[in-house]
Amino acid sequence: MSTHNQGADRFTGQTPPDRVSGITSGTTSGSPSVPLGEPTSNEKTLFWASFLTLIAAGVGFSVRGAILGNWSSQFGFTQSELGTITGGGLVGFGITIIVFSFFVDRVGYGPLMAVAFLFHLSSAVITLLASYIFGLTADHALLGLHGKIGAYWCLYIGMFLFALGNGTCEAVINPLTATLYPRNKTHWLNILHAGWPGGLILGALLGLVFEALKVRWEIQMATFLVPTLLYGLLMVGRRFPRSEASAAGVSLGTMLLEFASPVLLFLVVLHALVGYVELGTDSWISNITGTIMANKSYGLWLFIWTSGLMFFLRFFAGPIVHQISPLGLLFFSALLGCSGLLLLGRVEGILLCILAATVYGMGKTFLWPTMLGVVSERFPRGGALTLGTVGGVGMLSAGLLGGPAIGYKQDYAATKKLEQIAPETYKRYRAEKAEAPLPLLPPIAGLDGSKVASLLSEGKNIEADIQALQKSGRTLSEDKNLEGLDTWWATDDGISDPKKGASESASKDEPPVKEARLEGGRMALTWTAAVPATMALGYLLLILYFRSKGGYTAEVLTGHGAKDDEKFTGGTEGPGEY
Repeated sequence: MSTHNQGADRFTGQTPPDRVSGITSGTTSGSPSVPLGEPTSNEKTLFWASFLTLIAAGVGFSVRGAILGNWSSQFGFTQSELGTITGGGLVGFGITIIVFSFFVDRVGYGPLMAVAFLFHLSSAVITLLASYIFGLTADHALLGLHGKIGAYWCLYIGMFLFALGNGTCEAVINPLTATLYPRNKTHWLNILHAGWPGGLILGALLGLVFEALKVRWEIQMATFLVPTLLYGLLMVGRRFPRSEASAAGVSLGTMLLEFASPVLLFLVVLHALVGYVELGTDSWISNITGTIMANKSYGLWLFIWTSGLMFFLRFFAGPIVHQISPLGLLFFSALLGCSGLLLLGRVEGILLCILAATVYGMGKTFLWPTMLGVVSERFPRGGALTLGTVGGVGMLSAGLLGGPAIGYKQDYAATKKLEQIAPETYKRYRAEKAEAPLPLLPPIAGLDGSKVASLLSEGKNIEADIQALQKSGRTLSEDKNLEGLDTWWATDDGISDPKKGASESASKDEPPVKEARLEGGRMALTWTAAVPATMALGYLLLILYFRSKGGYTAEVLTGHGAKDDEKFTGGTEGPGEY
């Protein structure tokens, strides 16, 4: 992959409606201007290659959500442990966006895309080692890793590397799109980010097919490599334009000064809430709705439906913001998101669950890309740094808070419910250790995923794993995790006196366990609804603030030989005032 260090390719052709004829970005020291005309075929290819990076991210995210049950069953993870793993798939995303955003405007887009490609490839290798590491004994540990702990770290590190690849892409594609479409950033950023739900849909559809065919989770996870290879091929040898801020001669110091604005800092906080509610919830939503509708496949189909809404609606962000302004769109989106989560926490039956999920899906559709659009329109001098920081904080919030906390909420509510209605059943199915994913949360012993899977499958999962182990030429005694689970199910559940296996109590245990898991999912969504409610209040405050200043307007770096000590103004009126 190469970058065009000497400047942007020239844009030719007629000026479309989203560009202003005769206006170019500032130039200093002979720097080429940021193009404002019709993109060439080279730049169009770059945009759609950028689109494919989000397809890859969406496929990986969606498939991971679909196989959480496989990981829980195979490795014995609790919901909190799974939440921490999914969080690792977001934390690295946020860190990378922020760190690389310091270099995008100086290093160029091309080299960073090469780095992203390598991160994606390495993540697949590490993730796919999990089953092998899990089957190792302490005597044959690889780099000290074996058993459940080894599998946990393989999955966590693999997800972290995947996140690094996604974050590097995000650090590039957002300012790249803003450079290609400087006069209609919100609209084109929404189109770019339609690639995310597009990937979610593809991943979920593949998950349904793979589930029906009983395909191993390792093969499912590897499917994200297909769009990864495609975006890599499309970007090889392309000439990348210089960023809007770089071509205007904006220094890193000037970019950093943008953070002195209270409005930008407030937007950063709001985007942290966006990350928590959108990506944190999406890590769990198909599992939870599948539990509500008593069918895992229904949860995936519902996820496909809401992702389809996002994909379709994001192509129409431009006309909507022209009517109600970006902040108006964000305000109503947050209200819909809050309403949808509250409904999902209460509804009964398939039809009402579909309706509630539709409301939630419409609410989350425009939040992420419209926030990026607002930051780029209001703070163009920040370049990739402001966009990257906002996106990075959103991802860090989703990874460190959203995914783990929503998993913890499920464990907490399910545990309290099961302790109340069937204390002996809880003792039989609880995890060995009490844990909490965040420092301020009280540790709890959630339900052991392997044990719950054995209950719901009537022990068939254990039989299948033993048969697979024996086919590989190994004995049950060589897999201590599986041997312990088989003993627990067949002969000694660890709490009965005289000793008996958990299978003898299965008919009594299954109803309360199902009820507790349903309660856990419902309460997690209900408590999470407070986050978009807070966001709605924040957007309302911004609307009132901009009204007091004469209305929301977009600022554009214009062609005036810009210097860092000059005031960057100009541009056009915003797409409307709320």
